[in-house]
Amino acid sequence: MTALATQVTGWMFIAAAAMLWLGWTFLPVRIGAFFTPDDFANVFGRLRVWIWLFRVHLFGYIVTIMAFVALASLLSETPARVILWPAVAVCAAGLLVSVLAQAFYYHFGAWGALDMHGKPPEELDAFVDKLQVPTEYVTCFVRFGRVFFGFGQVALAAGVLYGAVMPSWLGVVAILLGVAAMALTMGLPDSLDAYPPIFHLNILWLAATGITILRL
Repeated sequence: MTALATQVTGWMFIAAAAMLWLGWTFLPVRIGAFFTPDDFANVFGRLRVWIWLFRVHLFGYIVTIMAFVALASLLSETPARVILWPAVAVCAAGLLVSVLAQAFYYHFGAWGALDMHGKPPEELDAFVDKLQVPTEYVTCFVRFGRVFFGFGQVALAAGVLYGAVMPSWLGVVAILLGVAAMALTMGLPDSLDAYPPIFHLNILWLAATGITILRL
């Protein structure tokens, strides 16, 4: 385990946490599970800021995948690798599904803001109605992404605890977050807005993991 490898891996976790959190927290307009006619005018009012912060958030998902792969590579010489690599694969699948779901809101939020600017309320209502069916599918992607990532997180925690290569509290917290994400998403599938506390706690967990790795 070289100093450069630990530095790269640790800073990837911290960068992922920062990008995910900053991009989402400072987003001037948040789209709910379904678009509303007012969303497009609100996005248009701060379009450039909205687009760039959303891009930062989207890239945060990709950097998170890179961080998990780097962690598995860092620990590839330990017995934990037989659990870590499958766990990373599931986490990556969940994150990719999540980023595809978020890209839907990003695309139609920006395109709708430009295309619907200045249009009468009737056209706005008709545009929102057309988005209802595809958005139903996208909400399924949101759920799958959260459940898959939660499941992968539990498996990742098992690898961390099994290999005893990092503090055990990181693994315990990961198990709690993963189980909470799966239970909330599958137990209350229509309550998508109840997930933000888990999102923010995951950000803290990512940052804590990065700091821990830097101290190795």
